[in-house]
Amino acid sequence: MNKNSTLLYASVAFMLTSNVALAQQVITGKVTDGKQPIAGATILVSGSKEGTSTDANGNFTLTTNQSNGQLQIKFIGHETQQINFSSSSPLGTIVLASTDEQALDEVIVVGRGLIDVAEDRLTPIAVSTISRQIIEEKVGGQDITAALVNTPSVYVTSQARGFGESSMTTRGFDQSNTAFLLNGQPINGMDNGRVYWSNWNGLTDIASLVQIQRGLGSSKLAISSVGGTINFVTKSTDMKAGGFIKRTVGNDMLRKSTIAYNTGLMSNGFAVSAMFTDWRGDGYMDRTGGSGQNYFLSVGYKVNDNHNLNFMVTGAPQSHNQGYTASLKNFLEKGRKYNDNLQVINGELMNPRKNFYHKPVANLNWDWKISDKSALATVVYASMARGGGQSPRTDASSARVPYLAADMNNHQWFGIVSNYNRDLTENLSFNFGFDLRDYKGTHYRQVTDLLGAPSITHEIRMLDPQSRTKYETSNEFSTNPWKTWSNSAKSKEDRLAWEYDQTIRYGGLFGQLEYAKDGFTAYFQGSISQQQNIRKDYYQYEEGKQKSDNVNNLGYNTKGGLSYTLAGHTLFGNAGYYSRQPYQNNIFMNYANDINPYAFNEEILGLELGYKFTSNFFDASLNAYRTTWDNRVTGSSYFIDAKGIADNKFDTSLIQPGDLVYQSNYGVKQNHKGLELDLAARLFSGFTLKGFASVGDWKYEGDAVTISRNENREVLGTSNRDLTGVKVGDAAQTSFGAGIKYFIIKDLAIDADYRNYDRLYGALPTNGTKTLRLPSYDIVDAGISYKVVLSDKNTMSFRVNVNNLFDEFYISEATSYREAGANDAVWKGVNTSNYVLMGWGRTWSGSVKFTF
Repeated sequence: MNKNSTLLYASVAFMLTSNVALAQQVITGKVTDGKQPIAGATILVSGSKEGTSTDANGNFTLTTNQSNGQLQIKFIGHETQQINFSSSSPLGTIVLASTDEQALDEVIVVGRGLIDVAEDRLTPIAVSTISRQIIEEKVGGQDITAALVNTPSVYVTSQARGFGESSMTTRGFDQSNTAFLLNGQPINGMDNGRVYWSNWNGLTDIASLVQIQRGLGSSKLAISSVGGTINFVTKSTDMKAGGFIKRTVGNDMLRKSTIAYNTGLMSNGFAVSAMFTDWRGDGYMDRTGGSGQNYFLSVGYKVNDNHNLNFMVTGAPQSHNQGYTASLKNFLEKGRKYNDNLQVINGELMNPRKNFYHKPVANLNWDWKISDKSALATVVYASMARGGGQSPRTDASSARVPYLAADMNNHQWFGIVSNYNRDLTENLSFNFGFDLRDYKGTHYRQVTDLLGAPSITHEIRMLDPQSRTKYETSNEFSTNPWKTWSNSAKSKEDRLAWEYDQTIRYGGLFGQLEYAKDGFTAYFQGSISQQQNIRKDYYQYEEGKQKSDNVNNLGYNTKGGLSYTLAGHTLFGNAGYYSRQPYQNNIFMNYANDINPYAFNEEILGLELGYKFTSNFFDASLNAYRTTWDNRVTGSSYFIDAKGIADNKFDTSLIQPGDLVYQSNYGVKQNHKGLELDLAARLFSGFTLKGFASVGDWKYEGDAVTISRNENREVLGTSNRDLTGVKVGDAAQTSFGAGIKYFIIKDLAIDADYRNYDRLYGALPTNGTKTLRLPSYDIVDAGISYKVVLSDKNTMSFRVNVNNLFDEFYISEATSYREAGANDAVWKGVNTSNYVLMGWGRTWSGSVKFTF
């Protein structure tokens, strides 16, 4: 090789290596919590797969091909930091703020490969994350749904009905059409999709964060949420020893005591965290008192650096009396705490309607780091529940003897979810998994109180009237949620009104591909699922004819999205199509084994566009969405009066004033579209300003078949209605608000939140083609927090909340539609004969917490 050739090759090699050197740069920094370095914090270059983690001293070194951009620094229990970088700016020390005064390094983040928090996917979605500290500050004496009220397109109501009776809508869709996950485990009821917060009272104490993903969300499971996906991520097993004792008091004699302890990581690799809570109170609405307990046990075992195991069991046995809607006239005359459920029975004024339930949940999580590029996460879970709802009844004898009975809703549910993740290349990742569930629900009615009678008579109503038989029972069964496991009706003589089993078997496969390079990301998800439904009725059918035909439905969904990030600016778009199997309660008609001809797969099309901006001082996101939902089924219930019976021409032999009417609407189509704004500003040290706004346009479209039933599930009537243009109710279509938090001194902070709700409509009435528009209203909540540091390990924390500070008198929901005539009494444009539910007035709670 001559000198010229050598010089040429050397020059080329120099230029190539110079170009590589120029294209790549090394970013260094250190991450701390303000006092100690944070080991294991995740450092990611936004819009790419480039990333690293901090070492034992909190230091990191990251090589990137980007000359400038933005880093995301994340660590469990701390606020995510967004840091801009360029070739000329050193990063130095980065301080992550704690989201929880109890934040501890954790042995395991349980089911990390299963929990679909938005940060796990690079392509953005419409999302709001609520930290442990916000949950603890904002909830006070309310349900955990109270932590979500200051987010766009979320409406929470019904809390006045009683403890755990709140309901939540997202983008105008109710809870049965929003997916709720607990550490990656589905918790919506398999028969009807509903979630009853009284069964999840303990989430307030054990959740480390809650993330609401509006619309399509990032969940990889073969579930088809319409409104969104709510992820509850619980505490796992803490590495450091310690615990806390907490006492909370509030309005209407609320008392709640909690004790928790963590063993810390022991020499054998195990660590145990446990918590127990006892609560009781009189309830806001008259005679809606309740009591219960919450328990939580988490056992973690670090097998080695590649395998983590965590076993968790939690439950919230409780009982509480219930309130319901009443005429607006009654609330105006008797106050917003008026309860229409109160009755004089055998000369005694009482509230006979009660809910009691115990639903323990256990799961075992296994996280396996197979290699630097692949991992497997699996959760095996079980849930076994007992309980029901009590109401007044009269027996089938000529004396019409009064008694109390409970409609029991027992179930056993087993499942497994597993997800395999792999980085195929530097820019392309893949995951694949399965979701298997087996559910059996048992339903019947049983006597809870004979009200002094020696026995009651009931009739087994076979479909053949000639086969109907009367039985007599003198047995009573407890409404104590701890006793429902052993003290419940077993024989035909003790099971009243109906007795049937529901069996649901479900299997789903899901997968996702995601590509990311130089600020551009794209993903595609797909899933397919098979669901089998069987109903077995022991009450209405003869032996050999009790089992229904098997009903098998295939469902699927596909969704994908794109995004582009430049510095702190991100543009993204997502689209998805779902074909979702109907719930079992909609498959079988008339509470019999008849298969519903209207129960087709529900068809959902979702489209989203969004913009996000993040910086050290200001974050904002703007989302636009459109969701079309066809072949859906809706349902509601309400108490009826004499005028309602006459209006609907119901047979008075089947229903009386004061009874509940249940209605189901089949073949409904809904169109939902809207805009959402979410922002946060850290204007100066110790001061944070947050705001949100959402404007929706939610309407029904086309014809619906409506079936009305009484409390014995007998059909009262069927009608066809054209609902085109009717406004969707039960949620405010316009809402906005703002909140501030200010540290007066280091450990003393005040906060306040303002919310306005407008264009709020009532539920779809039994007949008619309009929903009632309710008056707009404003709410202001305020709180103060103070912490006293007693030593390096011990602190005393104080918190006071005042909700609805200015005692706003407002209607939160309505279950009827009656126009205001010339001679009708009217309040803010609403006919006072309408059945409504009033929101809470001014309430308060206070707590003291000792941490050791």
